[in-house]
Amino acid sequence: MKKFIKIPLIVLGTIVLIAAIGLTYFNVRGIPKYEVNIPAEIQTTKVEVTAQRVARGEKIATVLCNGCHANSNNRLVGKHIGDLPKEFGKAYSLNITQDKEDGIGNWTDGELIYFLKTGIKRDGHFSPIMPKFPRMADEDVKSIVAYLHSDRYPVLATKGKQPAQEPSLLLKVLTNTVIKPIEIVKEPIYIPDSTNLVAFGKYVANDMIACYACHSKDFSKQDPLFPEKSLGFYGGGNGMPDLKGNIIYTSNLTFDEETGIAKYTEQQFIDAVKLCKKRDGTILRYPMIPHVTLTDYEVKAIYAYLKTIPKINNKI
Repeated sequence: MKKFIKIPLIVLGTIVLIAAIGLTYFNVRGIPKYEVNIPAEIQTTKVEVTAQRVARGEKIATVLCNGCHANSNNRLVGKHIGDLPKEFGKAYSLNITQDKEDGIGNWTDGELIYFLKTGIKRDGHFSPIMPKFPRMADEDVKSIVAYLHSDRYPVLATKGKQPAQEPSLLLKVLTNTVIKPIEIVKEPIYIPDSTNLVAFGKYVANDMIACYACHSKDFSKQDPLFPEKSLGFYGGGNGMPDLKGNIIYTSNLTFDEETGIAKYTEQQFIDAVKLCKKRDGTILRYPMIPHVTLTDYEVKAIYAYLKTIPKINNKI
């Protein structure tokens, strides 16, 4: 009898020991570094800073970058990410002003483009928390780079180095197992013809501002290269902390008549996206923010695209 008891205990002890060794390894290794393998056509890119590109880049950056990188003076010097799930530890956003020591003043255009698309910095360090935009059109990525090189107030060289990241053991394990850099798309990516409302809306929603990332089921079960494969695509229910740590579940943006946005008119949807105003006049809660730099036409295109998404009955 003792022998039959002893064998399972040995097996269990072995499993526990292996797990402990693995966790210790991940904890010591931390967030992995990667080889910086920038394709030649990106590495040699020199972005011409034009007024049109700067305006376009500022518009996109206001939606994508300011929330995480802007301090109280609206300088993009980085800050503590207060709405990061506690399970991931503490994270601080990068200083993306033109300062050559604390910011990105010494980064090449190719390095910036590579980072935006893959999440890998010029030194090989991986940024698992930062959103990546592998399918953003080449011209829009260049516009962001042009904006970062411009004379706009938020990006002017500003001192300010953020504290070192404090990833939790959970995040270290995830980044060594399932959370990886995104494979770069080598083929040219173009902005669709804006007269094709659905195609244009699909680009704005999925590739430019990545609405699906928050409004699908789970961050860990998304596919940035093929967003439609993401679990619960636009069905909502993804739990996101607000700045006080309260969990807010994202809305169902499919046109399900019972639990989605089928009752929203086009204008009501525009008001919700741009002003955070619900149909009943109340205000949508953070982490939803007003997307004021989007044009009515862009939001109208998103509305047209969402009508084509398979309906999901998911009451939030």
